[in-house]
Amino acid sequence: EVQLVESGGGSVEPGGSLRLSCEASGFIFGDTDMSWVRQAPGKGPEWLSLINYRGDTTWYAESVKGRFTVYRENAMRMLYLQMNDLQPEDTAMYYCSRGYSTYIPPRHYWGQGTQVTVSP
Repeated sequence: EVQLVESGGGSVEPGGSLRLSCEASGFIFGDTDMSWVRQAPGKGPEWLSLINYRGDTTWYAESVKGRFTVYRENAMRMLYLQMNDLQPEDTAMYYCSRGYSTYIPPRHYWGQGTQVTVSP
């Protein structure tokens, strides 16, 4: 059974940082591109980033480029998202997902999510 379990969300002030983690199981993680997706209340999902299976190539949405960094540790089956300079508009539920190029992956590819709230 494919499982993706996110952690690391929380509440921060504008300008703050968080690191999200995603533990993967049930599939060959080291052969799988991975993405991060977020969904704010009342809005549709937004693709944020993609990292290739080797971890040596990354892509980002313009909204997070320069602030967020995706990386992975294949030996540990872990995916990460370092988020810096967080702003209120970054408030959302964040999901890791099996990759689907630079598109929003199908919902069943996602984990259960972790909440990020940015407010003064």
